[in-house]
Amino acid sequence: MKKGLIIIGSIGILYFFLAYALPYIVSIPLAYYNSNKNWTEFQKEPVETKLNKIVLDSIGGFPFPIGSVSDYENIFTENQTKSLTDKILEYEQKTTREIAIVSIKSIEPYDNISKYATDLSNEWGIGKTKKDNGLLILFSKSLRKIRISTGHGTEKILTDEICKKVIDQTIIPELKNGNYYSGIEKGLAELIVKWK
Repeated sequence: MKKGLIIIGSIGILYFFLAYALPYIVSIPLAYYNSNKNWTEFQKEPVETKLNKIVLDSIGGFPFPIGSVSDYENIFTENQTKSLTDKILEYEQKTTREIAIVSIKSIEPYDNISKYATDLSNEWGIGKTKKDNGLLILFSKSLRKIRISTGHGTEKILTDEICKKVIDQTIIPELKNGNYYSGIEKGLAELIVKWK
């Protein structure tokens, strides 16, 4: 009788281990392995393929933001993107003002980059809602176009005339020489200085 109970108990414990504990124990390292494998494969993919996977259309037909710098044309190096992002975030922490830099291959179905920039700013919600203190620097190497879009709170200081002057005198001369990072970085720095 005692042996029978021990055998039945052992079978019960073995059944519990096989049915419940073992799958749980095996699934954790298996999930970790699969996650690492997928991440490694993702890292090997070209940057453009990664962006195509990450950047999905939003309800308004615009791409989702990648960060403060959304470089859909892959113009900047990783270090350049980080440098611009750091400058923007440092400024935002000091002032609560929000800045986005976007490079884009196409503005379809739009034919007016100014309208596209304004609608993109609104779609992404650049700037604090009550202050409307956002700034967007949108440019396209493919289309050879650039636009600075400002929120209503921002344009009280950074007027259209000031933004046009920064584009014409600071950014475009660098872009014409192929110095995209330098042009955008200098333009950003000048806008920040004037935004007081």
